[in-house]
Amino acid sequence: MFGKIIEVNKSYAIIKLSVRIDKDLLNYHVVFEDDNKRILGEIDEINETTMKVVLLGEFTDRGFLSGVIRRPSMAANTRLINNDELAVIANVKDPQGLELGKSPLYINYPIKVNINDFFSNHSAIFGNTGSGKTFGVARILQNVFKLNNPIAYNSSFVIFNNYSEYDEAFKDIGKYNPNFHYKKYSSSADSLGEYRIQLPLWLLDIDDYANILDVYEYGQIAIIEKALTYVTLFASKDTNANQVKNHLIAKAIISIMYTNQTSSRIRDEIFNLLKDCNTEQLNLNAVIPGVGYTRGFRECFNLNDKGEFLERNLITEYIENLIIKDYEYSENYVPCFFTLKDFEVALNFALISEGLLLNDETYSEAMALKVKLHKIRMSNYGSYFEANEFIDLNKFIESVITVPKGKAQIINITLDDIDDRFAKTLVKVYSRLFFRYSKGLEERASRPIHLVLEEAHRYVQEDNDMEILGYNIFDRIAKEGRKYGLILDLITQRPTELNSTTISQCTNFIVFKINHPEDLEYIRKMVPNVSADIIEKQKTLQSGTCVAFGRMMKIPMIVKLDLPDPVPRSSNCDVYGRWMVNIK
Repeated sequence: MFGKIIEVNKSYAIIKLSVRIDKDLLNYHVVFEDDNKRILGEIDEINETTMKVVLLGEFTDRGFLSGVIRRPSMAANTRLINNDELAVIANVKDPQGLELGKSPLYINYPIKVNINDFFSNHSAIFGNTGSGKTFGVARILQNVFKLNNPIAYNSSFVIFNNYSEYDEAFKDIGKYNPNFHYKKYSSSADSLGEYRIQLPLWLLDIDDYANILDVYEYGQIAIIEKALTYVTLFASKDTNANQVKNHLIAKAIISIMYTNQTSSRIRDEIFNLLKDCNTEQLNLNAVIPGVGYTRGFRECFNLNDKGEFLERNLITEYIENLIIKDYEYSENYVPCFFTLKDFEVALNFALISEGLLLNDETYSEAMALKVKLHKIRMSNYGSYFEANEFIDLNKFIESVITVPKGKAQIINITLDDIDDRFAKTLVKVYSRLFFRYSKGLEERASRPIHLVLEEAHRYVQEDNDMEILGYNIFDRIAKEGRKYGLILDLITQRPTELNSTTISQCTNFIVFKINHPEDLEYIRKMVPNVSADIIEKQKTLQSGTCVAFGRMMKIPMIVKLDLPDPVPRSSNCDVYGRWMVNIK
């Protein structure tokens, strides 16, 4: 069938055909066989007289080596790949192999991947809407749970997605083995067996609060930091808490009283301050003792005919007695149980302690934090931060990945009732908690966790975290997560919207059909080791068929994934079935 080699290039060889080829052999693999080497290639082009074969790797005594250093000689014999060689590149004999799918070229020949090569590395799955991404993910994970003796009992796949499309695919994973369990978190938890999203406030760090409160200036970070210190003091019922509150209010009132504003303006600012920050001793209805008489706090600020406070000396003396001499600000933050209302109180005290009320330049930045926090507390989003009792980070993460019956292997967190902006915040917060948990394990990487991000472009973005926080959590997980056992799986139809650093750290790729030229160009530039040939392959793929390449594959291969059973609810609307009605 194949004739002599007439040209050998750095990356391909040209073969003169001895007979006319009527069979479709495009993308089939051939072997160049010399006396001392076997080079694998893939048929890229065929015309009436010649065939172009792209060189892929070499079969050696150590197995198959991807990449070409040695090239076939002009005298090499060229033949189609045999069954033994196909078994090597399809990885079918790997005892730790997982079936990815089947080859549409080699009559449904199974294609396997090594579990470690696949699941211990970050992965990206690209494809147009309707190309088979969600079905593909569901099928791959179902294949994991079909493994028998041993079973993947300690696996943890935490899926973040907009809808409940994975329910059907995973809710009955116990049918594979009764030790497998599915757990669903949602924003409403209005269905039996669902869990409500809950993030204990004391487990969150400054960076989490910066995301929650939409910090846009670095100076706002210091206010949050001080608020966390105060909430520790106030919510822990420390005996000094009220004394510190009085001190902070008194200092703020004194600073306002000695400004160059009019007396009426000073009074208004002090009264506004006491609406948010007050104690038994310092509030508008407090009784101020004088010599032989008393005055209400509010009455002390009545004005005489000269526009001065009637009881300026009395109120000044009273307030100054509440100031703690040689007060030192403690920066120690010791987590304890507190609520959003507690944190709001602490934030109000942080604002007055910073003297921001008198600084027009930073006032708006400080008020933005206050308004955002109050809005969250009063909205449905506030319920996501409710908790019944104190719990530490390890126990919290363990509670997320378990159910009363035992270990949960699929944890599906649906964000369908949450707008994109806040959904991104929640995913970032969860991701930081998982990262801190994984880093803190006594035995490194002993509890592997996969963060599966559906519609990853909603979360893994080029935002202002680098400027404000100095890092992006997905960048950090992408760079460091693998060694701690925290793995990212990014699923998207718009790779151009992904954070470039994060995608550059992915080493496994499953690419379904993509048409948008900007996405194709992005993949070509940003994805490691991608070739023009891979880009061309995916353009003609059928739904459910992908090009798989990366560390998990010996060579890039076209893979047809079986339909999941059961299938996720991600197919298009049945317009015909919904439209049409039989009329008698």
